[in-house]
Amino acid sequence: MTARDDILGRVRAALGRHSIDAATVQHAAAALLTDLPSTRPDLLASSLVEAFIARVTSPKVAASAEQVASLADVPAAVAAYLEIRRLPAVVALQPHALLRSLDWSAFEVHAQVAPDESAAVGMAKWGIAETGSLVFHSGSDSPVLANFLPLHHIVLLRSADILAYLEDYAALIAGQPMPRNVNLITGASGTTDIEGSLVLGAHGPRYMHVVVAGS
Repeated sequence: MTARDDILGRVRAALGRHSIDAATVQHAAAALLTDLPSTRPDLLASSLVEAFIARVTSPKVAASAEQVASLADVPAAVAAYLEIRRLPAVVALQPHALLRSLDWSAFEVHAQVAPDESAAVGMAKWGIAETGSLVFHSGSDSPVLANFLPLHHIVLLRSADILAYLEDYAALIAGQPMPRNVNLITGASGTTDIEGSLVLGAHGPRYMHVVVAGS
């Protein structure tokens, strides 16, 4: 018995509690998961794409989203987003090979994201229809700062990468090597620290726009 076990044993004795073996804990946890579908909230639509977009654009998430037919349509969607908001066609582009392969000739593109960056275009690894969240894994082609510095965060998400529930993401990465940083981002940055009022853009992008590519 270690000193730690001795101390915890004395605490349990003083509280009149007994230790619980691991098998009991595992059994209780398994019981909670026996009917998982009944504990999950219904998605907002039968289609994963429609469910994701409905959640992203809901008041609780407060982002915007659109669907385009293919990856080739993404630059035009980004251009339209910037034009409507009277922003210049200047973007910090995430150094992802798929993003780089698209036609950005109508833009002034740079790789580094500045602290006062107006707009950045990135690519999410997955989307979660249940919550409207985007999953980003850090790496050489996915710098973390790109998710936090721009005023407008424009994100490409392939329709095939939309998952129904958060547990589906957990199942996908189970047993896989993890990146140094994982970000699950749901909408624009917001805080209610000041008098309980929602303030957007306090700790990250003020605006988020998701472009879902594919049917």
